[in-house]
Amino acid sequence: MEKKRIVVKIGSSSLTNAKGEIDHEKFSDHIDAVTALLNKGHEVLLVSSGAVAAGFASLGYPSRPITLKGKQAAAAVGQSLLICSYIEKFGECGVIPAQILLTRLDFSTRDRYRNAYQTITELLERGILPIINENDTVSVEELTFGDNDMLSALVSGLVHADQLIILTDINGLYDSNPRGNPEAKKFDFIDEINEEFLAGAEGAGSKVGTGGMKSKLLAARTALSLGVRVFIGQGKGKEKLIEILDGNGDGTYIGKEELATINNNRQWIALHSEVCGEIYVDEGAKDALLFRGKSLLPAGIYDVKGNFRKGDVVEVFSENGLIGKGKVLYSSDELIKMMGKRTDELKDDAFISSVEVIHRNNWVKA
Repeated sequence: MEKKRIVVKIGSSSLTNAKGEIDHEKFSDHIDAVTALLNKGHEVLLVSSGAVAAGFASLGYPSRPITLKGKQAAAAVGQSLLICSYIEKFGECGVIPAQILLTRLDFSTRDRYRNAYQTITELLERGILPIINENDTVSVEELTFGDNDMLSALVSGLVHADQLIILTDINGLYDSNPRGNPEAKKFDFIDEINEEFLAGAEGAGSKVGTGGMKSKLLAARTALSLGVRVFIGQGKGKEKLIEILDGNGDGTYIGKEELATINNNRQWIALHSEVCGEIYVDEGAKDALLFRGKSLLPAGIYDVKGNFRKGDVVEVFSENGLIGKGKVLYSSDELIKMMGKRTDELKDDAFISSVEVIHRNNWVKA
C-alpha cells in the first residue's frame, strides 16, 4: 500500500461513556487501530476530542457544562487525563505521542500558522504521533473552531493530508435520519457536499460532544476545498482504519479521486486571514483575475475602501459582488494614487516597486 498522510478525528462520544469518563474499551480500540496504521508505514495525525468530556465528572458536574468557565475548567482537568492515557497506551505499542493544543489565533496569525505547520511536519518526519486538540482552557467564544470536526479539516489542509477520517457513532450519511426512519438510504460515496445535504443534517450530537452531522459535513466541505478526501463513519477493531483506507469502511466516502490542492499561503489567505479593506475592479480586471490567471494591476481598479497597509489582505469586488481576496503590495493611501493608471503612467512615482497590486500567487477566488 502506498504511504499516505492521514488525519484521524475521534469525537468525545467515541472516547467516553455516558458519565463522561474515558471508556477504556473504546479508547484501546482506537489505540490499536492507529498503531496498525502506523505499522503499515503511514503518517498519522490524531485530532482528539474528549478533554471537556473527560474532565467534567472530576469537577462534580452531573453532565457536560454549558458555561464558558465550566468548559474551560473541565478542559484543564480533562486534557491532562486524556494525554496521560494516550502516552501510557501508545507507549505500550512503541509509539511516542506529542500533544499540540491550537486556537483560532494560531491559524489567523501568519507566523503562528507557519510555525504550526513546521512543528507538525518535524514531528511526522521523526516518527512522532501528533495528538491535536483545541486549547479549550484559553479559547474565547469568538475565537473557537466551533468543534473538532472543523479543526480536523483545517489541520488536514495545513499538512496536505491524503485522507481525513472522521469517526463517529453513525455509519455514514443517509437521505434521512436512520434512527427515526428504518427505510433511510445510506450513501456509500458522494462527490461533494451540497446545500441539500446540509439542510438535512440538522441536529446535535451526543450529550458529551459538540458536533452533530451538520458540523461534520461543513468540515468535509472545507477539507474538500483544500484538496483532501474525507470519510465519515464508524468502525471497530484494530484493522478498522486500514479497511477505511482500502475502501471497505463502514461509512461514506466523500470527494472525487483527484482534487486540486491549495498551498499553505493561499489556504491562509482564503480561510484564516483578517480582511482589512476593499478594492473595486472593472470587468477587464475581473476577467484577468478569474479566468486568465493574471495579477491585479492598478489600471483595473476604480475604488478603494478602508485603511490598510502593505501585506494586509483585502476583498476584491466587481460590479456583481465579491470575486475573491488577496494580499496587497501597497497601502490604501498608495493605491488611491495609483488606481486607474496604466503601467507607463506610474513609472515616475517613486514609491512604485511592482506593477502588481495583488500578485496571482497571493490571490484566491471567492
